[in-house]
Amino acid sequence: MTSKITDQIRGCLFGGAVGDALGYPIEFRREYEIFHRYGKRGISQYRLDYDTGEAIISDDTQMALFTANAVLVHQTNTAQMRLLEKVLPEDAASDMRYCQARACDDWLTTQRETFWGARTQRIRSGEKAFSWLLNVQELFDLRAPGNSCLAALEARRRKQDFQGSFVDHPVNQSKGCGGIMRIAPIALIPDPELPIEWIDREAAQASAVTHGHSLGYLTSAVLAHVIRRIVFPPEEKPMELKDIILEAKETVSELFRGDPHMDRLRDIIDLAVLLADPDDLGEGIRAPQGKNKDTNLHGVQSAQEAFDKDLENIHMLGEGWVAEETLGIALYCALRHQDDFSAGVIASVNHKGDSDSTGAVTGNILGALHGYDAIEEKWKNDLELSKVILEIADDLAHSGSITPDDLREGSAWMEKYGL
Repeated sequence: MTSKITDQIRGCLFGGAVGDALGYPIEFRREYEIFHRYGKRGISQYRLDYDTGEAIISDDTQMALFTANAVLVHQTNTAQMRLLEKVLPEDAASDMRYCQARACDDWLTTQRETFWGARTQRIRSGEKAFSWLLNVQELFDLRAPGNSCLAALEARRRKQDFQGSFVDHPVNQSKGCGGIMRIAPIALIPDPELPIEWIDREAAQASAVTHGHSLGYLTSAVLAHVIRRIVFPPEEKPMELKDIILEAKETVSELFRGDPHMDRLRDIIDLAVLLADPDDLGEGIRAPQGKNKDTNLHGVQSAQEAFDKDLENIHMLGEGWVAEETLGIALYCALRHQDDFSAGVIASVNHKGDSDSTGAVTGNILGALHGYDAIEEKWKNDLELSKVILEIADDLAHSGSITPDDLREGSAWMEKYGL
C-alpha cells in the first residue's frame, strides 16, 4: 500500500476511536448537563480517567477492533488459498461472514468473562483464540455494551450460529447503532479486485450479525461505501464527499431494492446533505417534506452561533440511538466540517444522544478523509489502546500484500491471523 493509503487507514480507525473517546463521557447526558459542565460549546478535549490518566474508549472501538481482526483472518485465509493454488469457494463472502460472527463472539467473551479466566480456559482446552485481541487484557472491560449486541451474540453462541446470510435470517428486529459503529474496517480491505458492491454487502452482513432490522444494516452498507470511496477512489480519481454520499445512497438502494425501509434511509441521507449545504439541492437530493429550508449557516458571525446551528441541525436528524440517525448525524458533521477533523468530531458528540457512536462514525469518515498524520496531536496523546489501534491499522494496510514468509507456519503473522 502507498504511504497515503496507509495514513488514511490509520486515520479512519484512529479517528473513530477519537470520536468514541470524546463522546463516551457524555453519552446518556442531557444537554444542560453537558453545557453546564463543559461550557456553552460542550466538550472539546478528552476527559481523562482518574485512575489511568487516559481517554477511555467504549464498546464502539472495542467492537471495531474485533471487526478488523476478523477482516485480517479472512484476508490471511484467502492469501493461503491462493498461495496453495486451492480453489476458493464460489461464494467467498461466506468466509467473511463466518469470521465476523466468530470475532463478535470473541468480543462477547471479553464482556462475560475475566481475562485470566478466559486465558485459563483456552490453555486447558488447547484451542487457539480466533482473535489475537483476546490477549489484550484492557479489552476485558464493560464499556456500556449494547443490549442488542449482547443478546444477539449470546443467542448465536447457544446455537453456534456463525454462518450463512445474517441478512436473510435476522436474529432480531433491532435497528440500534451497534452495527454501524463497528464496521469501518471492512471498507479498508486493500484489495483492488474487490467490487465496491461486495464491500457494501459484507458490511451489511457484518452488521446483521447483531442487528436484524434492515435500517440496522443498510446504514452500515452506506458508511462502508463512503469510506471505501474516500480511501480507494475509482481509477485514482478522487470524488467530492457529497458526490460519494449520493453515490452510496443510490448503490445501496439498488443492491437492496424493494426493502420497505429504503425511503427512510434515503430521506435521512438527503436531509443530512441538505442541512450541510441547504443552498445546493443538486441532482439526486430531495428536500424532505415539512422541513424549513432556511437552516444554513450563512451569516453566522461567531463560533458560538455556528455551534448552536450545528446542534439545531443535529436535532433535526435525531439523537443517534438508532442506526439511521447515527448515519445522518455523522454524514452531516463530516460534510459540514470536511476541512476540519476536530470541528467535525466535536460537533458530532455534543448533543443529548448516543454521543460516542455519532462521534465514532464521524471520526471514521473524517479520519479517512484527512489521514492520521493530519489529526491534531491533542487527540493522539492519552488515548487508551492507541498502540493496539495503530498496530491493527498497519496490519490492515499490509494485508493487501501478504508474502509467503508471512504465511509460513509459526510466523508472527500466522500466530496472529492464521486459523
